[in-house]
Amino acid sequence: MGFALLLLSSTEGWSADFQKGLDAYNKKDYATALREWTPLAENKGVLSLFYSKEDVINAQKNLGGMYEHGQGVPQNDETAVKWYRLAAEQRDADAQSSLGFMYFKGRGVTQDDKTAVKWFRLAAEQGNARAQTNLGVMYAEGQGVPQDDKTALKWFRLAVKQGDARAQNNLGFVYDQGKGVLQDYKTALKWYRLGAEQGNAYAQYNLGTMYDNGRGVLQNYIRAHMWYNIAASSGKIKNASENGDIVAERMTPSQIETAQKLARECVRKKYKGY
Repeated sequence: MGFALLLLSSTEGWSADFQKGLDAYNKKDYATALREWTPLAENKGVLSLFYSKEDVINAQKNLGGMYEHGQGVPQNDETAVKWYRLAAEQRDADAQSSLGFMYFKGRGVTQDDKTAVKWFRLAAEQGNARAQTNLGVMYAEGQGVPQDDKTALKWFRLAVKQGDARAQNNLGFVYDQGKGVLQDYKTALKWYRLGAEQGNAYAQYNLGTMYDNGRGVLQNYIRAHMWYNIAASSGKIKNASENGDIVAERMTPSQIETAQKLARECVRKKYKGY
């Protein structure tokens, strides 16, 4: 459930200082980004003709990301939480989502599912797709809230409307397992495929299992091996490599060669059309 630093793509109305920091960050010149954003982030509420409240909040949020990921500074979860909290308390949805994640993982703060849910909910209600997905997971697993498949489904559906790949995978799992909905393998396959085409390793693995077991699609060991192989390359899913080896035992050398070729082509074509 990791979060990548989300930087806004539009620069209209931003101060030169913030833009200079953003340009530097995008070039991986983290020292310059830090130099430009820190004075903005440390603003004590005194606004200027040269920068806006949004500049201050964005600087705080982005510094949180730099400290969380150790970009140009020593990695420091406590400092990341400090900056995320300042932006989150000013209703920045990205910072609220990131702060929720820090509480969920117990990074820089004492682990606390209920507080994680609080921040995820605040961000989710503002339409933040990552927070919607994470809040859905909390309901699906009963972490920090009573377990509730229907509410989990609600948040996953909101997130997939924004194209969130993790939510697509999770919604596929909901239909695959019949959690809060009638079990429907074809619908599960649809959502797994959408997530897989966005490069989500878990969706790629789950799509492999559908081909492996013939759920929602004709059984196809070549496609199963292909998706297991692609998912395994992410390094995130131990079972992907193991399942690939198991399905390979049912295949001929020619079929394995075809699956490996298809996997290379699939990656080259950004997972589309397979």
